[in-house]
Amino acid sequence: MRTVIKTLAMVLVSALIGSHAGLVQAADKPRFTLAWSIYVGWMPWEYADSQGIVDRWAERYGIEIDIVQINDYIESVNQYTAGQFDAVTATNMDILTIASASGVDTTALIVGDYSNGNDALVLRDAEQLAAIRGLPVNLVELSVSHYLLARALDSVGLSERDITLVNTSDADMVSAWAGTGVEALVTWNPMLAEIRDMPSANAVFDSSQIPGEILDLTVVNTETLNAHPELGYALAGAWYETIALMLDEMRGSAVRSHMAAASGTDLASFERQLETTYLFATPGDGVAFVTSEAPQKTMQRVAEFSFSKGLLGPSAPDAQFVGIEFADGSVWGNDGNVRLRFTETFMQAAMEAATAPGP
Repeated sequence: MRTVIKTLAMVLVSALIGSHAGLVQAADKPRFTLAWSIYVGWMPWEYADSQGIVDRWAERYGIEIDIVQINDYIESVNQYTAGQFDAVTATNMDILTIASASGVDTTALIVGDYSNGNDALVLRDAEQLAAIRGLPVNLVELSVSHYLLARALDSVGLSERDITLVNTSDADMVSAWAGTGVEALVTWNPMLAEIRDMPSANAVFDSSQIPGEILDLTVVNTETLNAHPELGYALAGAWYETIALMLDEMRGSAVRSHMAAASGTDLASFERQLETTYLFATPGDGVAFVTSEAPQKTMQRVAEFSFSKGLLGPSAPDAQFVGIEFADGSVWGNDGNVRLRFTETFMQAAMEAATAPGP
């Protein structure tokens, strides 16, 4: 696990606030909501909320932010798409195919990590991926699990015609496997960790074999963000303060223990999940990734897969139906229908604060 400077949290609290303090308004505080679901890469939001970190950042910017846990991940993205939340935690594929494809202009505010083994295809008893031929496969259909499955099948010359999909809520994955009727499934942590500890479970393909393709994001409605950039600065500040605490050599273990308990597991299991998460541990890491060529390469692949499955909607003529804007201002896809944007702005502000000299 990479170590961050111990003073990062303190620097972020002071310098980032100071550089954007002019955004605070004396009028009634605008109120915003962020929905999240349990996943190792999103547990910092639970800690930031329960420990008052989000409240402190929101207060400094003259706003209020409610952090709301949704037990069904896809439902959280659906509710964001319907306008019930201003922000949500989601993967790159799910935000593209659910929100952006539905016309909701969305900005990826924070690129937190990518799955590096946190998503996997599991077979009962069999140890070779090719044994999946002819089996029913339980998964959250049309999610990143579906994408991982497609990548796995392609790696052994199979396709969806060789299997049967069984749409299953992420909340039901563990009980489905424990019931012994399931022969194959695709899921993510923490459900994956629990299933892998059960008898006869063999992970035969995981996201470490497609590094950087499943991104875990915190996204915000673009119209809301443009009208209230203070929301972006407050969320970025709270996030990176929490990550710094999480990775701090002295206090990190207690912080991670809290996150583990909140996600329904113990510290050892939580840290195993962290080992299969490529965490962008500092705002500089996030900026470097977003300003590289990686997001465009990944999103093109994801968009092409999504179109092939009809996930961009019945009116999509091709994979480029949704325009995706990147940090350099370039657009892949339809520049008249840009509905997903990657920006380094708010991570950059946090990075500059983290490297600013102390008072």
